[in-house]
Amino acid sequence: MTPVQNIVIVGGGTAGWLTAGLIAAKHQERRPHGFTVTLVESPNVPTIGVGEGTWPTLRNSLRRIGVSETELFRQCDAAFKQGARFSRWTTGAEDDGYYHPLMLPQSFGQVNLAQHWLADPEGESFCDTVTPQGRLCDDGLGPKTIATPEYEAVANYAYHLDAGKFSHFLQRHCRDVLGVRHVLADVAQVSMAENGDIESLGTDQGETIAGDLFVDCTGFSALLIGKALHVPFRSCAGTLFCDSALAVQIPYEEPADPIACHTISTAQSAGWIWDIGLPTRRGVGHVFSSAHISPEDAERELRAYLGPRGDDLAVRRLSIRSGHREQFWKGNCVAAGLAAGFLEPLEASAIVLIELSAKMIADQLPPCREVMDVVARRFNETTLYRWGRIIDFLKLHYALTRRTDSDFWRDNVRPETIPERLRDLMELWRFQVPWNIDEFDRAEEVFPSASYQYVLYGMGHRTVLMPGTGDADAEAARRAKRENRAQRQRLLAGLPRHRELIAKIVAHGLQPV
Repeated sequence: MTPVQNIVIVGGGTAGWLTAGLIAAKHQERRPHGFTVTLVESPNVPTIGVGEGTWPTLRNSLRRIGVSETELFRQCDAAFKQGARFSRWTTGAEDDGYYHPLMLPQSFGQVNLAQHWLADPEGESFCDTVTPQGRLCDDGLGPKTIATPEYEAVANYAYHLDAGKFSHFLQRHCRDVLGVRHVLADVAQVSMAENGDIESLGTDQGETIAGDLFVDCTGFSALLIGKALHVPFRSCAGTLFCDSALAVQIPYEEPADPIACHTISTAQSAGWIWDIGLPTRRGVGHVFSSAHISPEDAERELRAYLGPRGDDLAVRRLSIRSGHREQFWKGNCVAAGLAAGFLEPLEASAIVLIELSAKMIADQLPPCREVMDVVARRFNETTLYRWGRIIDFLKLHYALTRRTDSDFWRDNVRPETIPERLRDLMELWRFQVPWNIDEFDRAEEVFPSASYQYVLYGMGHRTVLMPGTGDADAEAARRAKRENRAQRQRLLAGLPRHRELIAKIVAHGLQPV
């Protein structure tokens, strides 16, 4: 038996340190018996950070690693995120907008409120009918109070944060508390074993670092999975057209200006603009298709969005290569983060994909090399499915548009650009409301059926209901809608302003769990 004892992670940033933290925390009891986690990080590669959005899953990941939520806010310029608002995606009109909140619809699992809303919308949007969270975002309220313990929620939430500060925050905890060995060096050589595994790494400082399992977190360079193991990259550029981004940081006019508690995504002529509020600044960027608009025109759209205060701000140009590796785990090497792939940041899927991969590696870490290939096959199957479902969900935002004002929007609804599985689901949803027991029955689902409901009915889709649909649980639906209205009143009256809550957390701290 060849035990898997020495884990070597190549690359830092969010991907490297989050992976290191989850593996090291899971296997702390093995450290006295020779288990090691080593992270090799280049001192010459800057962190790519433009103001990151996350999913609620990160709360559990950070709790597993053992970090303090209070310190996250103090050290990472963090803010709360309660969902995303999509503006001008459906018709392009100024009043065209909807929310994809992070709270599930009221009584979700017991009653499918979507079909009851379709039958009787009562003058409210779907979001407002089934959850209070859109109104919380409208009013700029936080998702909890200062008395709510760390990581606990009154309204479900994720974070917006400074990616550079976040990776350093994780680095300190992994190194000082979890015992991760940190090597600052460039990898100069990758030595291969006869069986095709990676045997060791040679650094530019002359050190040889051997390992039993290597995790490639080297970003777009994909030093191990791409260059050493030659795993092909599978592009999805024919489905997701955006291949470029312009990013800028803009300070608030006044230090006490409100902080949006949701991501703002505003559609443009050939892409969309993200707007993420942090306590000290906003991170804003324009994601666009270079086949449909020039970088110069895209920058003009971005500066028009920013207004006069953005005229003198420096803009960074970023390239997006939408797609993923055909294999994520080959031999004794597994890729996470940008080395595995990247999709446009429309639904903040980058960090959650790191989390899902890192948790699966940590939880299913093969005890020996002899069973690693079995674990790898399971990992590849699950991860490939997850990437495919995220691609479907991102494309749904484009495929539902009724905009015809540019080639970009017209091209996005062409059937040949829509994945076959999504085309089938969209056909099904003409006559059937998305629901857990139907097409969302796998443990690997990354977006619940509720997310599809929020986008479908936020963008004006209308499912044709058969006569009698929903009659059996009509009373349960009425109770759920009444409870939603009552909950909305309680939360609007009881939750603090977003900036006020963050200031209290930084000053006084949350109650540790």
